[in-house]
Amino acid sequence: MLRTGRKYHIRAMTQPDSRADRGFSYSRAYFEELVDSALGHAKKLGATDSGAEASEGCGLSVSVRKGELENVERNRDKSLGITVYVGARRGNASTSDFSPAAIEQTVQAAYDIARFTAEDPVAGLPDPDDIAKADQQPDLDLFHPWTVNSEQAAQLALVCEAAAFKTDKRITNSEGAGVSAQQSHFFSAHSRGFRGGYASSRHSVSVAPIAGKGNNMQRDAWYSSMRSAEELAAPEAIGRYAAERALSRLKSRKIATTQCPVLFESPLAAGLLGGFVQAISGGALYRKSSFLLDSLGSRVFPAHIDVNEDPMVRRGKGSAAFDEEGVRTKARKVVDAGTVEGYFLSSYSARKLGMKTTGNAGGSHNLTMTSRLTRAQDDLDAMLRKLGTGLFVIELMGQGVNYVTGDYSRGASGFWVDKGKIAFPVQEITIAGNMKDMFQGIQAIGSDTYNYGAKTVGSVLIDRMKIAGS
Repeated sequence: MLRTGRKYHIRAMTQPDSRADRGFSYSRAYFEELVDSALGHAKKLGATDSGAEASEGCGLSVSVRKGELENVERNRDKSLGITVYVGARRGNASTSDFSPAAIEQTVQAAYDIARFTAEDPVAGLPDPDDIAKADQQPDLDLFHPWTVNSEQAAQLALVCEAAAFKTDKRITNSEGAGVSAQQSHFFSAHSRGFRGGYASSRHSVSVAPIAGKGNNMQRDAWYSSMRSAEELAAPEAIGRYAAERALSRLKSRKIATTQCPVLFESPLAAGLLGGFVQAISGGALYRKSSFLLDSLGSRVFPAHIDVNEDPMVRRGKGSAAFDEEGVRTKARKVVDAGTVEGYFLSSYSARKLGMKTTGNAGGSHNLTMTSRLTRAQDDLDAMLRKLGTGLFVIELMGQGVNYVTGDYSRGASGFWVDKGKIAFPVQEITIAGNMKDMFQGIQAIGSDTYNYGAKTVGSVLIDRMKIAGS
């Protein structure tokens, strides 16, 4: 039986180092010098405005399969990007060479591109009133370097995979397990007064076991990803849960074509929220390539649905005190009682739409979708009871979403639910609908919340969708 929403409290596998420069080749002060040098040269050339960003990233990735080491990869990259404006013309260039000569050549290249680019009347840096000042850039606790070495990482991955195999004899194979430890930092500034930057980290443990033999084989996977290694799930727990998921899918079958309610498992429900974000983002709106054009002030969801954005969550995966343009971010209600209260706009897209930036250049920040009807006891079992008889989806395949029309068609796997209980696993079906109808048809959101990147939501129950089966 599938057990979703299960939580494990885990130990730290190695203590993170508290030194802010751990593992980096370049300091914040050095990056500031690079950026200031680039901006100074752009001004000498006659640029109207300019911005620059210096960044560095490094990390370790280790993978194992069937008890043996497969890959050990170390990555390290660096970059300096410069954007130059000559009136309403914009040019951009970048380099990984930090020598003075290379920086001057890169600035010159950006300037030359700007001079010969067509004018764009809305191009330009953010308005001064929107820029995040130094006292509007709190430390959000995003940097927790992990001092794990390749041998330790491999051992963690082996423990994770071994736990999957130990769960049941029917776990016969594996696509492998992996451990990743990544960190980066940057400094950015532009000629309208913005200066800022920070370090961040992201670590993960994952595994993908295979259950069964011959024609009756099923694969599933699970992972844990956090800013701090101390908050990662124990590798044994990840392995067991991934195995349980794969086992629960054995003896899957098709179902007859029908229409019925559909319950999306919480990780997949985050994808529905992502579809909403894409549909009300500035680029899609000013290009008129969204099924939610002119939706500001309109009721897109039922009245019990709210969507909130909070960029200031400590250790949040989508946290940032400012966006990619240096615009300050702030908490806001994106959807209030089903009604769209705001879009996701950069300075450029806001100007194209005759609006103000929302501080979303680069994407959304820690979104949470909730229902005012949700109770603490509305866990997965309760959501299955709310579903009654219908389809519980745990995997989607393909990219069958048309964001111009809202048409939605995805390959799916999951479970047929009868009278609130899982009856049998289902595969090789397609679920279809229109996202406008799907959003309006949300009947309930579970308390089994799951954080997927910058989005957090429980399982989502939609009143009716088309199921194409046998």
